[in-house]
Amino acid sequence: MTTELMAMFEKIGKSKLKTITPDRGKEFSKHGQITDLLGVPFYFPDPHATWQRGSNENTNGLLREYSPKGQSLDEKTNDEVQEIVDKLNFRPKKCLDWRTPYEVYFGKVLHLI
Repeated sequence: MTTELMAMFEKIGKSKLKTITPDRGKEFSKHGQITDLLGVPFYFPDPHATWQRGSNENTNGLLREYSPKGQSLDEKTNDEVQEIVDKLNFRPKKCLDWRTPYEVYFGKVLHLI
């Protein structure tokens, strides 16, 4: 398993993970090892079925507001990337009953309005 994947799972927090639904990329070819290590099942979407990963596709679209397709995030500073992350994490979402991802993840109520 790559160190990048382990860093991502450590950042999220093992207790917050219920399932993992990745894309069909080769970076998840050792998904069995991750399941054994974290005890979290993987669910793979059908090929070319983007609707099976709606939240991911929606977030990719939101990211494109800040970094158009073809532009690498490597060109941005860490502070610029963190600003984008904060904007997305503090943005209310209909699927979260108009709460922000931050509020749901940390169990805190933000009074944004």
